[in-house]
Amino acid sequence: MVDLSSALAWAGSAVGSPVTTHDPLDGGATSTILRLQHDDGSDTVLRLMTNEPWRTHGAELTTRERDAQRAMAGTPVPAPTSLALDAEGAVAGVAAHLMSRLPGAPLADLDDDALRAMADLLATLHAQRPDPPFRTFQSWAWEAKWVVPSWTRHPGSWRRAFEVLASPAPAYEPTFLHRDFGHRNLLWLDGAISGVVDWVETSTGPAWLDAAHAASNLAIMSDTARGESFLEAYAQVAASPYDAHWLVMDAVGYLPPPGRPPMFGRPDQLEGLDEWLDLVVGRLN
Repeated sequence: MVDLSSALAWAGSAVGSPVTTHDPLDGGATSTILRLQHDDGSDTVLRLMTNEPWRTHGAELTTRERDAQRAMAGTPVPAPTSLALDAEGAVAGVAAHLMSRLPGAPLADLDDDALRAMADLLATLHAQRPDPPFRTFQSWAWEAKWVVPSWTRHPGSWRRAFEVLASPAPAYEPTFLHRDFGHRNLLWLDGAISGVVDWVETSTGPAWLDAAHAASNLAIMSDTARGESFLEAYAQVAASPYDAHWLVMDAVGYLPPPGRPPMFGRPDQLEGLDEWLDLVVGRLN
């Protein structure tokens, strides 16, 4: 059980001002995310790692997020500031991370200018070189997921995707990755990106894996044209041709493990994933 009152008292002590109100924030598949208002008028954000399987790995995830935010301090990447960390859950019973609250809100509908701003920021993020580097990326396209989904209209494309992933991955230049970069983890204010949040998966790996994840999210949540437009914008700003292997890896990663329901419940989202996978497989050499 999570001890919320103790967590709020801990957050107030870390800031030097007691918490007066707390409200849930949208998102947070891994966690409970709360906006805290303090008696001195300041706002903070509290992550409580409440959801499994991430709760079991809460110490590692919250420590990584703290380290990533520290690494981004003083860079052009607008990340929150880490204020306090209880990685072992000594206070609340789960790992807890307190951070600054950045201004702005997510955008649901991104036009071409917004997609270019996303691509510019991702290239800037990839140019950072934290010392020491973060862990090597983990693929979310586990072999156990390599089962053609019953709802697909493109079974041949899924089989081709699994063949690709069974082959050795192409060489890549190790790059600093957010690893969950996408429009859902960006804040906007007055037409500009004001924040990048959710740094628990920060890794070192191929730059195109970050770009692929952002494009997949756009394709699934909006339409495949948005995903393609983002890839084109990123290829231009990064001066790097896309690598379809990483696009395939990211798309397959959205499949659920055997016996679990799809992570997207709406039929149009499943259709979006299906069409996106078919599109990226078509880009393979």
